[in-house]
Amino acid sequence: MTRLELLTIVVGRARSNGFEFRRWYTARLNVPWISAKAALQLLESQRRYYALLFSHEFAQSFWKPGIEITFEIPGSSFQRRRADGTIVTVERKPFIKRSTRPEAWKYHLKEMALAEEPLRYIRKYLAVEDELEEDMAAGSSETVELRSPKPRVPKRPRREKPIVRPLPTDMPEFLRRPYR
Repeated sequence: MTRLELLTIVVGRARSNGFEFRRWYTARLNVPWISAKAALQLLESQRRYYALLFSHEFAQSFWKPGIEITFEIPGSSFQRRRADGTIVTVERKPFIKRSTRPEAWKYHLKEMALAEEPLRYIRKYLAVEDELEEDMAAGSSETVELRSPKPRVPKRPRREKPIVRPLPTDMPEFLRRPYR
């Protein structure tokens, strides 16, 4: 997936949550509006998409509060010391994480600022199967393999279990005994 295609998907998601791309484009970049395609090409070609990604208006729309966000955490390994003093290597498998935070956009802006490539960071939150292609300054292209979250399998509806024993109709034996 090219950077332009990824930007198109990212802006489309933000627009579906209420982001006004045209108003942001003309106000922040001071460039006349021609079309959405031309605007995205300008952002991609001049690497002005950083201004878009780090815009508070965009972040609030992309990471809308109350919406569950799904992304994949890569596997990791680390060493820790046990109570008896031995050192053990712990291997963590990759897993899918779901998050709902009221002000998730602030958290994600901080994390995106720390990330090496903000588009790769934001790519984790999109359910797109393709790969992101990085354009090198020398003109060659390098393909970076990114995984998208696995589709969520719906749970089966829970069946009501039939009552195996009949319900009692009379008073239990322990209540019929006299009190001592």
